[in-house]
Amino acid sequence: MKLRNLTFLLPLIFAGCTIVPSLVKNTGEKPILSGLDVLGRENYLKLKGKKVGLITNQTGVDQNLIQNVDLFLASPNVDLIAVMSPEHGFRGTVSAGEKIHSLIDRKTGIPYFSLYGKSKKPTKEMLQGIDVLVFDIQAIGVRSYTYISTLGLVMETAAENNIELVVLDRPNPLGGLRVEGNNLDPKYKSFIGMYPIPYVYGLTIGELALMINESNWLEPRPCHLTVIKMENWKRETLCMDMKMEWVPPSPHIPTPATPFYVVSTGILGELGVFSNGVGYTNPFHTIAAPWIDENEITVRMNELNLPGVVFRPVSYKPYYGPYEGKDVHGVKIHFLDRKKVNLISLQFYFLEIHQHIYPNKNPFQMASENQINMFDKALGTDEIRKIFSRRFKANDLNGLFFKDVNKFRESARKYYLYE
Repeated sequence: MKLRNLTFLLPLIFAGCTIVPSLVKNTGEKPILSGLDVLGRENYLKLKGKKVGLITNQTGVDQNLIQNVDLFLASPNVDLIAVMSPEHGFRGTVSAGEKIHSLIDRKTGIPYFSLYGKSKKPTKEMLQGIDVLVFDIQAIGVRSYTYISTLGLVMETAAENNIELVVLDRPNPLGGLRVEGNNLDPKYKSFIGMYPIPYVYGLTIGELALMINESNWLEPRPCHLTVIKMENWKRETLCMDMKMEWVPPSPHIPTPATPFYVVSTGILGELGVFSNGVGYTNPFHTIAAPWIDENEITVRMNELNLPGVVFRPVSYKPYYGPYEGKDVHGVKIHFLDRKKVNLISLQFYFLEIHQHIYPNKNPFQMASENQINMFDKALGTDEIRKIFSRRFKANDLNGLFFKDVNKFRESARKYYLYE
């Protein structure tokens, strides 16, 4: 039996991509509201009389940038008894992959459990006494970003323990129209890719929850799911095009534009052969290495005349990560028209040009076995690497990158909550 319960309430603005009223330009358009703002406007009545477990991090703020934990504690209608946080921790300050410990807040006595420590899934101890779980985290619209894997595991837990789950919806910073990449092959299921969706999936966190729940992707059964939707958000809306305060969902996503660059260089970064700007001031904006002639490779990249994007030469010295303290050289990505760019292919065009100029610097031979494994997991298959490494031609991947897009769009459409 499919359990689907959508709550449609009137709102005022949205967080995660958080808009502060004083910063909103008066364009005559109605302001966008997040699920948290909607819930607050209704005095949190959905949670009244229930003991609440909240899954959140620093992105769970309302229109005034007030944390959801503080809002829940201040409301007589909310009995908050536990908080759980994903990778990067409750404050979003912990580095990627670093394990996080649970703790008890001295002031309130509320336990703060880690979902990125001994267990990535809520345990019986964490669920003690909880009647309803509330999920309120900003995702970035990318399959390998682990917050959606945490969402899936929370949904499994809710189903196994017959606990209601309420997802407070937030925008997809990449918008609701862009879909890119192949569906994940179930053989490559991991915490950086748990479901058979494209790398860029074009759904909000609430829409994705509905798809997971109703596609038989949960074991042992669907959960009792309520999505509190936003209001006035449209599929064409990008966070970066709005006047707002952005709350970085993790240390290397500092701006609402960063997810576009994550798609463009993040997979390549798994090889550890190139710097993609993580460890410097512009994470995911660059592709560079010590041996590269930045001017030559920039000219060659721009000669490709890729739609909507140009490259400029760059040199810098990473503060940490690959090539820490060493000079690296390469290209910096500049988008002229995001709607025209196929983001995921940019890193493969770079590899094509790089291999032509530096045939003795094959990144797949330079990377370790573990790094190759992470590269394949990020892509959700090893087929892309195997096909590409034969000739180093980005166009050889078009069939793989585009084969699932239209079919996924059609299957996802039934879960759309917004036009």
